[in-house]
Amino acid sequence: MRPQPASERLAALGLVLPDVPALAGAYVAAVRYGDIVITTGQLPFVDGRLPLTGLVGVDLDIAAAAGAARQAGLNAIAAAAGVLGGVDDIVRVLSVTGHIAGGPDFVEHPAVLDGASKLMVEIFGEAGRHVRTNVGAPRLPLNSPVEVGIVVAVR
Repeated sequence: MRPQPASERLAALGLVLPDVPALAGAYVAAVRYGDIVITTGQLPFVDGRLPLTGLVGVDLDIAAAAGAARQAGLNAIAAAAGVLGGVDDIVRVLSVTGHIAGGPDFVEHPAVLDGASKLMVEIFGEAGRHVRTNVGAPRLPLNSPVEVGIVVAVR
């Protein structure tokens, strides 16, 4: 039995890959090199704006930040799919890196990045399980609470 294509899983989840936001500098959203695609860090934009800003543990709680990480993860998948011509060419999520802007006493970075990690498994099944890195930051671009980048294997 073949695994369900990621595009079908997205549809079943009621998710649509968003357009990749305009870039804020001299870089690209994703690069393909052989059978690997690496994305730049993606903010949790929805329809071109950040619905949440501020520091986790100060301005927003872990659940809201995890939701933002999920959205940033979806945006990272869209960036990868954009250089491939579609999400179904992603065969495995290798790595997720998340930067989380937290208050001075905030230490629950893994709980926030779980928003993106769980999304990868929802979309790609076992091929969505990955290694990851959580990084705390005093502030992120545009006062975003999270930024997520991914590395994926592709066909």
